[in-house]
Amino acid sequence: MAPADTHTDAGTGPAPQVDTGAEDTLDLELSEEVLALFGEDPPAGEAMRPLPGAPASLASSASSVPGGAGPAAGTRPAMSRAAASDLLDHPADWRPVTTPAGVFQLVPVRLERDLAVLTRWMNDPAVAAFWELAGSEAVTAAHLRPQLEGDGRSVPCLGVLAGIPMSYWEIYRADLDPLARHYPARPQDTGIHLLIGGVHNRGHGVGTTLLRAVADLVLDNRPRCARVVAEPDLRNTPSVSAFLSAGFRFSAELELPDKRAALMVRDRIHRAQL
Repeated sequence: MAPADTHTDAGTGPAPQVDTGAEDTLDLELSEEVLALFGEDPPAGEAMRPLPGAPASLASSASSVPGGAGPAAGTRPAMSRAAASDLLDHPADWRPVTTPAGVFQLVPVRLERDLAVLTRWMNDPAVAAFWELAGSEAVTAAHLRPQLEGDGRSVPCLGVLAGIPMSYWEIYRADLDPLARHYPARPQDTGIHLLIGGVHNRGHGVGTTLLRAVADLVLDNRPRCARVVAEPDLRNTPSVSAFLSAGFRFSAELELPDKRAALMVRDRIHRAQL
């Protein structure tokens, strides 16, 4: 099971209350996408969209022409198998959004470009306490590769705010994840893991703002998804509070293999009210 989100802002919000209603009842049917295996290569010629003012390392650069002649005209870097899959309705195609903190975009991870910065973030003691991925680049790469080379049920992304990579996100199909063994999953439930990479972006409401923005991105781009879910560690009080402030409700406590977690849910039906 992927690690939980960590170090979002504390924000403000009501104390968690267990939801005893009936809307979390199990109603899961196996669909074709659960039964099918995606064995095809991702479409060629796809690329992420750079934000205005994005650094060159995140710009949509083309593959190099053999011989070192530079970018091939009209070509774009191939995205990972995961980013090309339709299990999550192509997060690579999700448009940037304007938030109170600035223009924000999810950019699917490319190992050769992003491994160094992600490894640095994973070695931040505040992050390592919950993600448990401190170590060399090989440790971070071993966490990313199964997602990048998988069938697309989990897509790792950089969070780029005002042109600067500042957070890491995993958008995943919670109903197809081992998490589904521990709560009454519904078809198309979509999960979020995150970490805020820079200390200066923590504790100022940025995490709450981006959690709301990413949940809205999921609901706007995944019309079959009725709920966005997350399972932060109960010990991570700032993270739980940030989810509450971002319109999620506390649904239950979960005993997971590696932690005791808070099941946080943002419902499509309630998004206008929360």
